[in-house]
Amino acid sequence: MLGLQARILWYVATSGITIMRARLAAIFLILAVGVPAHADTPRLAVFDFELLDTSLQGEVNGPRKDEQERLVRAGDQLRRELAESGRFQLLDIAPVNEAAHNSNLQACGGCDVRYADQIGADLVLTGVVQKVSNLILIMNIYMRDVHTGRLVATMNADMRGNTDESWSRVTSYLVHDRLLAPNYGMPNLQSKPQ
Repeated sequence: MLGLQARILWYVATSGITIMRARLAAIFLILAVGVPAHADTPRLAVFDFELLDTSLQGEVNGPRKDEQERLVRAGDQLRRELAESGRFQLLDIAPVNEAAHNSNLQACGGCDVRYADQIGADLVLTGVVQKVSNLILIMNIYMRDVHTGRLVATMNADMRGNTDESWSRVTSYLVHDRLLAPNYGMPNLQSKPQ
């Protein structure tokens, strides 16, 4: 930085630029460099995961406390890993969280997009874990453009085993190998003619 300052001072002294113009140029340079790093990053609302339990155990026994805790941890892990990537500016969903919890975000006619719009998001992520049995679970994540309501990406991964470790590994896979991959891990549908 000192070398840059010395070059600027040398240029000002030898080019005939007035001190006032040099000060204005310096202020402009400082303002241009001082723009926040997340100015171009999309603002992302990440809603909590929902559970769709189609298993016999769920039908007979109802919701399980450990699975509800895993839903919370998976959502927290998703937010943390996306925030650490620097690719998104994560927004606080607290102002719309209660309304989101009172809705089925997968079948509410776009309420997820409306809630995300209320907090100023560009993109919204929702997710659902479908439990087929205690051995077979599927984590699904959907990303929508808040401005158009269109689906940007959808992804899923199967879990074998209903454990903290399997949920954490699948969440990490979906973040690193899909959400942070080029084009959100989606194939490029615009193929070049041959």
